[in-house]
Formats: sequence, structure tokens, C-alpha cells
Amino acid sequence: MPGYIAAIDQGTTSTRFIVFDSAGRTAACAQKEHRQIYPQPGWVEHDAEEIWQRTEEVIAEAMEQAGLKAADLAAVGITNQRETTLLWNRKTGKPLGNAIVWQDMRVAADVARLASEIGDDFFRRRTGLPLSTYFSALKLRWLLENISGARRQAEAGEIMFGNVDAFLLWKLTGGGVHATDVTNASRTQLMNLKTLEWDAELLRAFGIPRQVLPEIRSSSEIYGQVAQGPLKGVAVAGILGDQQAALVGQTCFRSGEAKNTYGTGCFLLMNTGERPVESKHGLLTTVAYKLGDQPARYALEGSVAIGGALVQWLRNNLGMIKTSAEIEELAQSVNDNGGVYMVPAFSGLYAPYWKENARGVVAGLTRFANKGHVARAVLEATAFQTREVVEAMEKDSHISLASLRVDGGMVANDLLMQFQADILNREVVRPVIQETTALGAAYAAGLAVRFFSGLEELRANWAVDRIWKPHVAEKEREQLYKQWKKAVTRSFDWMES
Repeated sequence: MPGYIAAIDQGTTSTRFIVFDSAGRTAACAQKEHRQIYPQPGWVEHDAEEIWQRTEEVIAEAMEQAGLKAADLAAVGITNQRETTLLWNRKTGKPLGNAIVWQDMRVAADVARLASEIGDDFFRRRTGLPLSTYFSALKLRWLLENISGARRQAEAGEIMFGNVDAFLLWKLTGGGVHATDVTNASRTQLMNLKTLEWDAELLRAFGIPRQVLPEIRSSSEIYGQVAQGPLKGVAVAGILGDQQAALVGQTCFRSGEAKNTYGTGCFLLMNTGERPVESKHGLLTTVAYKLGDQPARYALEGSVAIGGALVQWLRNNLGMIKTSAEIEELAQSVNDNGGVYMVPAFSGLYAPYWKENARGVVAGLTRFANKGHVARAVLEATAFQTREVVEAMEKDSHISLASLRVDGGMVANDLLMQFQADILNREVVRPVIQETTALGAAYAAGLAVRFFSGLEELRANWAVDRIWKPHVAEKEREQLYKQWKKAVTRSFDWMES
């Protein structure tokens, strides 16, 4: 009997393949970055062929590292950067061009036009999502309009659309399966949140031909088998968008349980049960997961576009640090932020503001400020944005969070986690198993093939690694937050429509 379960974790900056044992412990892991392509300001692209190549490489590396064969794996799951949009040829599997990444801003004019012509409520009522450059539908429309012959090919059924999960599933199964799960479908702005099906009115509004779309399936079922390579014959049995995967990996299966993932962006999700909760405070309503034939569970989500990406910007664009890990030491070289605040509205502002025309600002600079203060402001920006999302979520859900479960690459930064606890005035809890995104996809796959007995077994795997408690006085906390809010307003309306 197979003793392991695995997951492909295809993220915004890298691809990982992780093998887990039945207790959720990591048995093998391989990771490789891919290029970030910036053709012009506000545009962000990925080479889908490169992503597939990296996927093949990390699978081979991890399997060799652990000395495993395909027969040792019960199943494999997929988790992925959401909303990133691509088209590929049905016969060859070759992408028609670069994928448009979720952060990309090129469809901002279409957002304004549709908001004027149809109105944001039309889209939010059906999808739980506001009109935004963030989601897939307008990106897909742009590809159909701007790649020569794409619309004709789409209407003839010659090309296929997918977010990265659908593309990887297609490639893994040798072109056998064109499908996505409900969590990824819910981020396209083309799926009806209540019926969990593609919505004809939305397709008309965005001008999307039905023929190009994948089949919508649950998050935990056998979609097909891997056609070739080290995983040949292994069932692909779980798909979850990365943030929903982290919710599952953190075992937030009860209503009111929430997690915050600190990755390229920063994403707070709260399980709201079997009914979608409409947000009145700038959050998204989305599908949390659907396990096989069980009813779908929904979530409220606060999406912050720039979290860890701000650290990468400091490293790659300004050269202030050589590795991302160095930011903690640099930030610790000063006692506080020195009055410096950084609002990373590189892609506009997401939750709770949804301002497409905002742009990044650095506020409060004096001659006293040095690179240590800037580094500290970079880290604090993520914590401040998280507090804004937490406040909105508590208003929408009428649930007060006693503590915040955290995961993602940035949770290794003790300075950030302590400041997060301080500015939230509540405990921040890091689990022992911190690869929660990949773990959630592995859990979904494992449930589908009965590698795991059920949710209680998964809950038993979850354990606390460290807890940060708030130490800042109330007056200092609120003064810091007040100055942050003032800095945020300086980023508004930078771009004129």
C-alpha cells in the first residue's frame, strides 16, 4: 500500500513538489523559481512553458531525493497561483503566448467601462467579486482580442482556457482532462457562486465563448492519471487554489476558523460554512473548498496584492538586500520605523479599498531615515494591511478572531510576526507544519483516494510551533495605525482615469 501523498505547489514566483507522509510531515521537497516578465509598467507575465518545465524538474528531483517510485504515492494534488490566465492549443498543448499574472493591470480601462455600462453589483451578486483587474475574465477577454486569430480559434473549439491548475492537469494527463475545481473557477468571475456552474449572463457580459472553458469539478476527486514521467499512473485527485489550499492545510474546517498566508501577496480567509456571506466591507466572497460529493463550503477573503513581493522589490529593484532573509537583520538595526511608512499599491489597492488607480508611496521621510527604517516599513506594511482586512472580516462575519493562524514564507520572520501580534492586539499562531498550501492540496488528494480517513485525522496532524503575544501599549499601537491610515490615503487616485 502506498505510504505517501504528494502535491505540486505552483506559485507566483516558484514551483515546488512536496511529498508528505500520513502525518503530514515532509518526506521530500524540491523548488525552482521561474522568470517574472514585465513587458511594460503595470503588466506582469509568466512563460507557461517554463512553468511546465519547472514542474517536471521539481517532480523528478524530489522523487529521486527520497528514492521514491510512482507506486509509493497514493495520489498527487495541485495547488496554484489563482487568476493567472492562459490559452493553449487543444492538439499541441502549446500556449498561445505568455500567461497574464493575477497582479497584471492592463485591463484597468475595461474595469472602468464595465462598471459604467453594467455596474459592479451585477458582477458581485453573481460571483461574490467586485469588478477588478485581479480576476481572470477580463484577462481572458484581452487574450482573445489581442492574440491574432484567438477568438476565431476559441469559438471553433481549437484552443482552451485555464488558470494554472487547469493547464497543469492537462499536461499531467497527456491532454486527457480539461477541468478545474470550484475554488479556481470561483476566481475567474465567470462562475455563479450559488450554482457552481459557468453563468451564461456573465459569459455574455465579458464576451467569452463557452467552448474555451474547462469543466468545473470538486476539489477532491480523481480527475485522471499522470500520463508519463516519474509519476506515471499516479492519480491526480485534488485541486485547490493556493489560498483555499492553505485554509485546508491549516484544517480550518469549522465556521469562523481563519488563516492568513504571507506569500507574494497576503491573503486572509475565514470559513463561513455552507452559505456564501455577502461582504459589505470590501472583502471577497469565494468558495473555500468542495470535498467530493459534500456541499461546498464558502469563505470570506481579504486579498492584499503585495506582501512578500515588497521584500523581493527591495532585493531585486533597489539592491538593498542580497537575499530576502536579510531583511529581518536590516530591520532590526533600528528600534522602530522612524516615522517611515510604505504603501505598496504597485497593482492598485485590493481589500478593503479596491482602488485600481492607487499607486505605491513612501511617506514620512526625513533626513533621519535610513535603510533600516525602510526595511522595517516594508515588513510593517504587510502587518498593517492584515489588520485592515481583519477589521473588515470581523464586521462582515460578526465573529471576533481570538487568534490568527499564519503560514507562508514570511512567517519565518520573527520580527514581522511579533509586530503582527502587536498591531492586531491578539495572538499570532504558527503551526509545526508550515507548508500548509501544498499540504492542503495533498489532503484533498488523500481524502479522494482514502489515504486519509476524514477531517478528524487531518485535524489531529495540526500542532502549534510558536505563539506570539502582543506587547505594545494601546496608545502606541493606535498611533502607528493612525499614521498608516494617513499614508494609505496618499496613495489614492495617483493615476488619472
